[in-house]
Amino acid sequence: MRLSGKVGIITGGGSGIGKAIAIAFVHEGAKVVIAGRDSKKLDRAAAEIGADCLAVNADVSNEGSVEKLVSATLDRFKRINILVNNAAVLLPGTAESLSEEDFDQTFAINVKGLWLLSRAVLPHMRAAGGGSIVNIGSVLSMVGARNRVAYSASKGAVMAMTKAMALDHAAENIRVNCIAPGIVETEMVARFSTDENARKQRVAMHPMGRFGQPQEVASAAVFLASDESGWTTGSVVTIDGGYSAQ
Repeated sequence: MRLSGKVGIITGGGSGIGKAIAIAFVHEGAKVVIAGRDSKKLDRAAAEIGADCLAVNADVSNEGSVEKLVSATLDRFKRINILVNNAAVLLPGTAESLSEEDFDQTFAINVKGLWLLSRAVLPHMRAAGGGSIVNIGSVLSMVGARNRVAYSASKGAVMAMTKAMALDHAAENIRVNCIAPGIVETEMVARFSTDENARKQRVAMHPMGRFGQPQEVASAAVFLASDESGWTTGSVVTIDGGYSAQ
């Protein structure tokens, strides 16, 4: 039970990578709060995960909503040891084709949301004697991709914020790390893979010849959340089937 006695908040926890992380955390002994904007999806996931999982409807880009999420976590589980900033949107577009609204929404959720929630939990981690923040970036934190200008920029910001926060809080025993997945089989990816030829092209970008699975990202999150990674902070763990090695 590598996370026994720990309490974690996981944003975007109703499906995909977030849900897989929640399942893995509970399996390792943690209690978790999954947050997101789709109440029905969250409730279904929480029912599947069990009594050690609380679902909270929250918009990470809204400060008041973030404060309610943190309060709900403390009311139910009394402390916060882990935060997984997983909530994200992917709105395609180039610098010319992307609307201002889509650009702003991308940064509001992918970047501002990460900052708001990290800021909200830091005092509680400090009071607990330390903690672990795991930010879900992307392979596009490091390399570019066509038609992904806002998403790539936002995930680059996630990686940079991870390193800056790691330095700010290292002396407080609060570790901050980033996971950078390649293309993972999730609902978000499914929306962009309805055309079989497009899917084959995306699969071919990964030298291992397949997309990743949410559970493979969850395994890395367990390591970074656990005491096994006690001397790891400011790191970017790339899980991309070789995508970025090319």
